[in-house]
Amino acid sequence: MKITSVRQFTAEDLIEKLKGLSMLPALEIRPYTDAFISLETISTDYLHPAQYYILQNELNKVRNLRWALREHKIDLFNLNGYVKIQLDDSDEPIDVLPPVVEESIENNGKVVCLINDGMHRLFLSRLEWVIPQVVYVRGVPKNLPYYAYPIPQGWEKVNIVESLPENTLKKWHRIENYKTLYRNFNSVFENVGGPRGNFTKGK
Repeated sequence: MKITSVRQFTAEDLIEKLKGLSMLPALEIRPYTDAFISLETISTDYLHPAQYYILQNELNKVRNLRWALREHKIDLFNLNGYVKIQLDDSDEPIDVLPPVVEESIENNGKVVCLINDGMHRLFLSRLEWVIPQVVYVRGVPKNLPYYAYPIPQGWEKVNIVESLPENTLKKWHRIENYKTLYRNFNSVFENVGGPRGNFTKGK
């Protein structure tokens, strides 16, 4: 992976953009507008995954991105904002954000730091014994929770796989029409990872 250019943006820039983020199926709904958003350094031991798998090839990509950013003196796990990068084999820029974590109050009353975006980056940080910087979002509307539940057993139930066989348990969804709860990061950023084949740019 070769990065040809990097443009850095501040934490204030990051938070301002996140405030305008929309839901994927409804661009008029902005779940983070009234939320409290901050950058925090949190051990992954206190973060709760909702995804039961890590794809080996995606993990390799994230590690290569970490190495490539290092050549530009940027730490993937301590961005203090976000960066817009250009790869030598791509025509479009990519925005790289810290992982996004939401405070979630579950049915039993437990409050958890639920991983919304950046699962592979956080898994890499565990492999490399790094305490990562994350975007921490508090005060998400109760009717717009993250679309899947946290895994009760945490990281010990997350497996590295080469591919996903049919009928693999990926996440345990909160509602039948769970896609209505997708956050659309590409409504305010460029080419940020999201549900496959579902990138919708905001107006």
